[in-house]
Amino acid sequence: MIKLCTACGTSFDDRDSEITYCTICNDERQFVPVSGQKWITLNALRESHTNKWQQHTENLFSIQTVPAFAINQRAFLITTPQGNILWDCIANLDDATKTLITSLGGISAIAISHPHYYTTMQDWAKAFDAPVYLHASDSEWVMRDSPAIRLWEGDELELMPSVKLLRLGGHFAGGAVLHWQQGEGILLAGDILQVTPGADAVSFMWSYPNMLPLPASVVNDITRRLAAISFNQLYGAFAGQNMTSKAKESVLRSGKKYISCLQ
Repeated sequence: MIKLCTACGTSFDDRDSEITYCTICNDERQFVPVSGQKWITLNALRESHTNKWQQHTENLFSIQTVPAFAINQRAFLITTPQGNILWDCIANLDDATKTLITSLGGISAIAISHPHYYTTMQDWAKAFDAPVYLHASDSEWVMRDSPAIRLWEGDELELMPSVKLLRLGGHFAGGAVLHWQQGEGILLAGDILQVTPGADAVSFMWSYPNMLPLPASVVNDITRRLAAISFNQLYGAFAGQNMTSKAKESVLRSGKKYISCLQ
């Protein structure tokens, strides 16, 4: 049976041995709740939760589970003439979501920023017959194997002519963002870049829940690489984290501010 960690949404298969703890949550970049480790089945999640959709641009949709579940991130569906891409993943894949995505043309590729959002990627891949692109540096955090998983290496991977993955590291060694050459450029950042509450700046952390920062040298490298690409909009991992203009300017300014605070 497939079980989900209720703290992070990661899925485990306990058919061969009982699952007693979540490897993801026992890492310092996540946490085990004070109440302890708890589990839920996929069927139970579908019975108690649903997914809501939001359209951000003509070809960009976000999907988020309600009520909030686990880390409560959102996934994004990008629709392009070459095929659709699911960016990041959420645990709840219900029938309504399958129907809506199918009506929009299905999914040609799934790409995930870092291990906290792997969740039920194996089930999404099977449902839509889509490969899942994960950076090889984070392969140890894959808790369920799948023939759909494609491990990529290096700092860039072109998914489609207008869509590229960029490994920035930071939060995780393989931490990636998605750059889409749509209009003036769109960056889907997960929480490799964490959009601040005013949606006019970002920050950078090794562990968000435990508030452990990144070294200045890592942040400098991240912003240096982002300075080389064009983007005007940025969408983060959580609802409301939408920078709809001047995103690149805000990111570069934020990087300088972060480094100055450390110094």
